[in-house]
Amino acid sequence: MSEAREAIVAAKRIVVKVGSSSLTTARGGLDAARLDALVEPLAARANAGGEVVLVSSGAIAAGLAPLGIPRRPKDIAKQQAAASVGQLALVHAYVEAFGRNGLTVGQVLLTANDVVRRSHYRNAQRTLATLLRMGTIPVVNENDTVATEEIRFGDNDRLAALVAHLVGADALVLLSDVDALYDRNPALVGARVLTEITDPAELDGVGVETVAASGLGTGGMASKLAAARLASGAGIPVLLAGAEQAKQALDSASVGTAFAPGKTRLSARRFWLGYAADATGRLRLDTGAVTAVTRRRRSLLAAGILEVGGTFNAGDVVELLAEDGAVVARGVVAYDATELATMTGQSTGELPPEQRREVVHADDLVPLRSS
Repeated sequence: MSEAREAIVAAKRIVVKVGSSSLTTARGGLDAARLDALVEPLAARANAGGEVVLVSSGAIAAGLAPLGIPRRPKDIAKQQAAASVGQLALVHAYVEAFGRNGLTVGQVLLTANDVVRRSHYRNAQRTLATLLRMGTIPVVNENDTVATEEIRFGDNDRLAALVAHLVGADALVLLSDVDALYDRNPALVGARVLTEITDPAELDGVGVETVAASGLGTGGMASKLAAARLASGAGIPVLLAGAEQAKQALDSASVGTAFAPGKTRLSARRFWLGYAADATGRLRLDTGAVTAVTRRRRSLLAAGILEVGGTFNAGDVVELLAEDGAVVARGVVAYDATELATMTGQSTGELPPEQRREVVHADDLVPLRSS
């Protein structure tokens, strides 16, 4: 067994994500048998002393049948209406299913603002930690009833990865209607299962065309792969498996695709800065500056900035771009956009005394890739 799978089996605190298509059908709403089959191994793990956070899609899909809607609507207003009906049914089903196993459920609904804004992020972190400390199973979902296009996570795979770091999880398990990561669409002849991913470079060229076959979900393989990259890159081992394999995934981690964790576990603040915060501006850097901030982990100085983009204030998060436009880092900027535009390309000695500080200090900077 790989080290990643051993870590998932041994994990004290685990986040499990399940997709809409694994819990519901458009014709019949929630599928009670599927939901019970998911809850059973989760409850067993919790009753054995583990701490479990469930990130569950399904609110919109669960609301379609009661409202007489034949398929997932495209407009947000109808999605919100379906979510308001379906969320009640979904949580009620979880309360009953976990209750039969002697466990209490707590509902946690999040919008992107709750992880983008630092104060909200810390509030969510405290709430989830308290629920776990009190022996409760937090059931997390995006708050579809109020989320708009501009503030949505887009899919619960990314939400699950963010929550995994938010709660300091030891492992993340992504369950869906796809049983593993394949080197191409599994419907194609010759598609091969990738059982172990030990280096992100192994994912280069992997096809991600697979989508949820039911039409009930929003995330395909691309979103699951992005979530696995995000979590594993931040130091969390990840297992991608089919929902019908939930018991094996949680008992022995002997199914699906395992993603080895990165060597460094980011602090909550640095993870928020690198992956959750909303960037309001962009700074394009020359080659020397890119090397300094990504390889040498140095602060960014005005001399290395080629161009300033966006509208931002001092204290906002900005993206740092290479000359070709690739995002290489994120950080907290010390100047507003207007002032910084007058400083670009100048050495520290050429600037007035009040501007001779770092544009982005190394302590407030998170490299996203090496140059």
